[in-house]
Amino acid sequence: MRDANRNFLRLRRVVLPLALAAVAALAVSCRRQQASDAAVMETQPVSELLAQADALYAQRASLDKAREAAAAYRRARMADYNSYEAVWKLARADYYLGEHETSDDAKLNAYREGITAGEAAAKLAPDKPDGHFWYGANLGGRAEAQGPLYALSSVPDIRREMEAVIKLDENYEDGSAYMALGQIDMELPEMMGGDHKRAIDELEKGLKVSGGDNSMLRLRLAEAYYEAKRPQDARAQADAILKMKPDPDYEAEHQEAVEGARQLLKKLG
Repeated sequence: MRDANRNFLRLRRVVLPLALAAVAALAVSCRRQQASDAAVMETQPVSELLAQADALYAQRASLDKAREAAAAYRRARMADYNSYEAVWKLARADYYLGEHETSDDAKLNAYREGITAGEAAAKLAPDKPDGHFWYGANLGGRAEAQGPLYALSSVPDIRREMEAVIKLDENYEDGSAYMALGQIDMELPEMMGGDHKRAIDELEKGLKVSGGDNSMLRLRLAEAYYEAKRPQDARAQADAILKMKPDPDYEAEHQEAVEGARQLLKKLG
């Protein structure tokens, strides 16, 4: 037993210093990596960081690429907190993540960061539509994720931001501000301010403004017609989506609209 204890103590005297040295080396390595990353951010122009982020966002149909895009926009913003492009594009990427993440925590985290980024963008350039739109979109996403009562309290802010977009540029994102207003009126109960007729009017305005090129807006309008018991109009919009040639910049969203149209046509029989 004494020999065993002596052997243990000898082993401890050898192993413990080695372990401590390894921990210290790891800590130094981490600090060096952080310093290296910071140096890269400081030396790499924001324009290059944004170009990298844009290239990743173009591949957002892959959720991993969408996450990488958000991280890249985040780095660009850290490199220049006054970069309007970095902050509104971060809000846009966060909204996409919020719509597509699989866990509730990941969705809410994305929307929360998107709200912060969108609001910052709206303050940096209140005369431009991007910040207002993505601020409002993330507010809407978070409200939907957290339930009806939370949604009700968010409606005035969402309406304000989307109305600001319409005043600045009603064609922004192919009339998507009208789509957001229409969704609010479709999803809210009438006793809470919802209005299906007004929703259809808003969606039809958006379709006119977009020239019919926004497949997701067409889907929302088709769904609104379906709820209003206008099956022929719903079918016409769903059929139109299936015949559309997608904009390469919105291929991911178009494929989602196509799937939604097919599901709606199944319900229509």
